[in-house]
Amino acid sequence: MKNYNTEQIRNIGILGHGGVGKTSLVEAMLFNTEVINRLGRVEDGTTVADYHPEEAQRQSTVHTSLVPVEAAGVKLNILDTPGFSDFFGEVKGALRVIDSCMFVFSAVDGVQVQHELFWKYIQKAELPKVAFINKMDRENASFSKLMDGLGTKFKSNFVPVNFPIGEGLEFKGLVDVLNQKAYEFDNGKAKEIPIPEDLSDQLEEYREKLVEAAAEGDDDLTMKYLEGEELTPEEILTGLQKSIAAAKVVPILCGSATKNMGVTNLTEFLCNYLPAPQCEDGAMSALVFKTLADPYVGRMNFLRVFKGNLKSDSVVYNPNREKAERIGQVLFVRGKQTETTTQVSCGDMAVVVKLTETSSGDTLCDKDNKTQLDSIEFPVPNYTVAIAPKSKNDEDKLGDGVQKLLEEDPSLRVEKNVETKQTLLTGMGEAHVNIMVSNLKRRFGVDVVVEDPKVPYRESIRGKTEVEGKHKKQSGGRGQYGHVWIRFEPSPEGDFVFSEEVFGGSVPRNYYPAVEKGLREAMVEGVLAGFPTVGIKATLYDGSYHNVDSSEMAFKIAASLAFKKAVPMSKPVLLEPIMHVEVSIPDEFMGDIIGDFNTKRGRVLGTDQVEDGTIVKAQVPLAEMFKYANDLKSMTQGRGQFKMEYQSHEEVPASLAEKIIQKTKADAEAEK
Repeated sequence: MKNYNTEQIRNIGILGHGGVGKTSLVEAMLFNTEVINRLGRVEDGTTVADYHPEEAQRQSTVHTSLVPVEAAGVKLNILDTPGFSDFFGEVKGALRVIDSCMFVFSAVDGVQVQHELFWKYIQKAELPKVAFINKMDRENASFSKLMDGLGTKFKSNFVPVNFPIGEGLEFKGLVDVLNQKAYEFDNGKAKEIPIPEDLSDQLEEYREKLVEAAAEGDDDLTMKYLEGEELTPEEILTGLQKSIAAAKVVPILCGSATKNMGVTNLTEFLCNYLPAPQCEDGAMSALVFKTLADPYVGRMNFLRVFKGNLKSDSVVYNPNREKAERIGQVLFVRGKQTETTTQVSCGDMAVVVKLTETSSGDTLCDKDNKTQLDSIEFPVPNYTVAIAPKSKNDEDKLGDGVQKLLEEDPSLRVEKNVETKQTLLTGMGEAHVNIMVSNLKRRFGVDVVVEDPKVPYRESIRGKTEVEGKHKKQSGGRGQYGHVWIRFEPSPEGDFVFSEEVFGGSVPRNYYPAVEKGLREAMVEGVLAGFPTVGIKATLYDGSYHNVDSSEMAFKIAASLAFKKAVPMSKPVLLEPIMHVEVSIPDEFMGDIIGDFNTKRGRVLGTDQVEDGTIVKAQVPLAEMFKYANDLKSMTQGRGQFKMEYQSHEEVPASLAEKIIQKTKADAEAEK
């Protein structure tokens, strides 16, 4: 793969719902440019872009792949992205480094959920867009129906660059609106034919729209067009380039990826009409958008150069980590195939290997001209499971494996919950988490048990009581003696508060810390069901001591005994974590969401109207929210999103608390 200058590069993200044929389209582009000599199939796991084992198993894209296509002296850096919401983190990395995008639609299925979600992000970024209508050869394919769907869903100026001759099983060729020619396909090869008479009116209509879109790209062309003058082919080319670059128009092309029909037309269009990277002058700076741990190559950082040129055998600086990194080997990649290079031009993409500190979202820059590029805003995961190694001997291997997965995937979270003693793995959805668990076994040899997370309940009291705690032991020689009277009551602050009101030295001052320590240790495992106790104020107000037998340990034990005696007498309660939840949904799903929160013991706080729907705000027990990512996807056909954060602990209803306490005690007994 040769080095290209900036003007010869196009950085394109391919976006679309899962199953529309994005990967098959890339495969056909590689075949037509003679990179491969046969078309691989997604179903067989033989495509260049989907080369990971989990992709072959799922028969769909899981990881964003960098797949350069070289044609007509241009390098198309194509980022083939996943089409399922569970892998949106991979898409966000790609969106940060592309200059334009191509939406792929199925002529059978039309506009789907992920198209809508991706479109929102691209609209905000104001990136140039191209649409490719795939699967024109499939039964029930409809170009016109999809055109209508695009116009309904997205408020953009869609202009066909070509359109089909026949549809479904009758699909046999294309009419090229730009060049006013028609082609039939034979085994992917195009042969020019006369334009069918029944399509001449459609061609005229689309041609007029295309010329109008070109005229909008340039003020001089607009004036010429309005004055009724005809635009030359060169002016149409230039005007359309400008209109696309300014995101004023979305050109539409069509074909069939698996039949290799219309793919060459698409490749030529991308080379000629999409913009080259806009690079600023200055010292080298690059952004890492993806990290991968390859078993053969080692740690791989995928990057795009935004300024200057990146060179092998150089030293760069990572301002995110405040560390210098040595650039050794630099690779151009195409799927899993690699090729060394000594330099990466401004605007191009490549991979550097075996960096020690750098991760996704980090900047690499000239060590003498330090600068930091905007990072990547990765999505926040919200689907949680608990994991544990099947064998205790695998605990270290689990830690190492998890660390490597976290380095690769910033949309993954792992934490050890100190209260429940569980290791919690949080991902974007069930499929995302399942693949991470599979990777732990396949790549790191760690078999894990997946369980539901435990709720970090807590215990407290609602009443007030005064109790005696006395520890007295005599067994020859020096004995043990500690004696306290302690008042227990709810703490107004919600935390543990220790105070003393001892008069006359009945408990010497030097034993106060031991009493407090004894209480704190006893509160770690509460009386009701062994959950931590919170929200208690304990006041030491009396007691007694022995000149010889009293000790810090004796007073610690006395305080612990007082605590265990006091809690059952002080209206003990079970507390559960309450989460503040915000759900973003299209308006039509608001009733379903509110009704569902009511069944989850939630309190709806209100709703906010936003540009593209409604935000429902609620407080909901964490116990009801672990699988909410699945619930929301089901209720909103994948169109809803949510975020949540810890709000407070509140009392569990008495009837439910009793069941939780009984189950917790039974589980603890079973583990003995």
